[in-house]
Amino acid sequence: MSKTISTVTGKAYGVERVCSAWDISRSTYYHQLAATEATTAVTSPLVSRRRGPKPMISDDELLQHIIEDLENSPFRGEGHRKVWRRLRYRKGIVASRNRVLRVMRENNLLSPSRVPAVPAIVHDGTIVTDAPNIMWGTDAIKVWTVDDGWGWCFSLVEHWNAECLGFHVCKYGSRFAALEPLSQAMLNIFGSVNQDVARGVALRLDHGSQYLSDHFQNQIKFWGISPSFAFVKQPQTNGVAERFNRTLKEQAIYGETFRNLEEVRHAVAAFIALYNREWELEKLDYRSPLKTRADYITIGAA
Repeated sequence: MSKTISTVTGKAYGVERVCSAWDISRSTYYHQLAATEATTAVTSPLVSRRRGPKPMISDDELLQHIIEDLENSPFRGEGHRKVWRRLRYRKGIVASRNRVLRVMRENNLLSPSRVPAVPAIVHDGTIVTDAPNIMWGTDAIKVWTVDDGWGWCFSLVEHWNAECLGFHVCKYGSRFAALEPLSQAMLNIFGSVNQDVARGVALRLDHGSQYLSDHFQNQIKFWGISPSFAFVKQPQTNGVAERFNRTLKEQAIYGETFRNLEEVRHAVAAFIALYNREWELEKLDYRSPLKTRADYITIGAA
């Protein structure tokens, strides 16, 4: 191949170019070429052979020692360095650390490969309700401003029609701030914030410190709301609020530069009003949240 003439340049490809294309070193090429010419004149394919002195034990024997060492070790997740050291200084098996690493890698014995796989959690249920005021969802996002730095935006979303029932933009994401969207929802939906006014409503929320505080939990119990916590590290179980926040960020936050939190407040308020009135959702047969609520009221009245 190295002596083949290129049809473009009219010159031979050369050993360097061919070895680079085949991903072998030129020293390996010349070594095996010399060995082949010395033993036989018959042209044969190059056979990869180990260079240098022959090791004391073969790779198969080394593999068995590695497996025995891993099985006898009282610990889990150990890497090739500890295996190599035990084989060398406890069993007297001479093998380089890189060779132990190679053998373990080729046989999927490195620590990441030995960790038991966590079974996937299949979510075959739904968090969308068939009627309003069965479950609400709440969550928060952070927004950067030039003058005020980081700020918070809390929101409350109806699981039935994905309507945003309340929001609150503030500097500090405290337990008091987290309750503001719920207070707005109490007034908008029930017309009051009295005791047990929202009895029967479940509130889907994550494990944020605001939501776990005694003040927050006692207040929602005063309203008659029962907490429904999302699963840890599974944000999809709070998917209605999470999806609304993603829409909010994509439509009103990303790509904008806000001078202060007051600008954020105006932008969020304008978007939520537009969202509730005009945003069409596939799960609602491409109706907006307010159109869905109006149709529900009309059907109920009839």
